[in-house]
Amino acid sequence: MSYFLETLKKRNALLYRFGWLCLAGTFVCAILALATNVQVLGINAFIKPMKFFVSITIFCWTMSWYTGYLSPTRTITIYNWVVVVAMAIELIIITGQATLGKLSHFNVNSALDGMLFSIMGIAITVLTGWTGYIGYLFFRLHTPQLSASYLWAIRIGILTFVVFAFEGFMMATRLGHTVGAPDGGAGLPILNWSTRYGDLRIGHFFGMHALQLIPLFGYYIARRPIQVFLFTTVYIGVVSFLLLEALGARPLLSGL
Repeated sequence: MSYFLETLKKRNALLYRFGWLCLAGTFVCAILALATNVQVLGINAFIKPMKFFVSITIFCWTMSWYTGYLSPTRTITIYNWVVVVAMAIELIIITGQATLGKLSHFNVNSALDGMLFSIMGIAITVLTGWTGYIGYLFFRLHTPQLSASYLWAIRIGILTFVVFAFEGFMMATRLGHTVGAPDGGAGLPILNWSTRYGDLRIGHFFGMHALQLIPLFGYYIARRPIQVFLFTTVYIGVVSFLLLEALGARPLLSGL
C-alpha cells in the first residue's frame, strides 16, 4: 500500500492530496451520521455526503494514476484544477444541504435550492467533458510502457465512465432517481437503492465505476485487447440491463 500511495503522489500530487482530503471528509460524515438525528428521505442526512466523499476519493486517485501515464502538460494541470474545483463545489453543496436537513440533488423547492442544484449540474458537466478529453488523449497515446490490453482498457474505461456519467441527466430531468414511486422508502443498507421500485442510481453507479473495473481487468487478467473488448461488451450489457430494469420500475433486489 505504501508503494501504491508513493507512486500515486509522484504521478499527480494535486489529485493525490485532494483524495486524502475527501477521505478525511468521509470519516467526518461517518461521525456526524452516528452523532446526529437529522434525516433526509428517511435516512440520516450525512449518509449521502459520506458516500460522495468515498466515491470522489476513488475517482481522484484513479485519475491521478491514469494521468501519470501522460506527459505533464498545461492540459493536465487545467484538468487537475477542474477536478478539484468541480468536486469541491459538489461536496460543499451536498454536505451543506445535508446539514440543513435538505435534499441536494433534484431540489427545486426554492430559488436558492434550485440554483445550487443547477450549479452542481454545471460543475459535473464540465468535469465529465474534461474527463472525456483525457480519454481522447489516451486514444492518441502509443507507448511501450503500457501493454495493448491495459491501454485499451483505460481508453474504454474512461469512455464508458463518460457515457454513464451523463445518465445523470436522465435523473435530473425526472427530478428523481426512483421509477414507479417518489424517492425515499425501503432501500438497501448504506447504498439505499430501492428494494421496491426501479432505481436509476444502480446503472449509473456500475457504469461510472467502469473507470476502475475495466482497466483492472485489462491490467491483471487480459492478455490481448480482444479480451478487453469482450469483457467490456458483457459489462456494458449488464449495466444496460440494470438501467432497463430500473426504467421498468423493477428493483435490483426486492423484499430486503
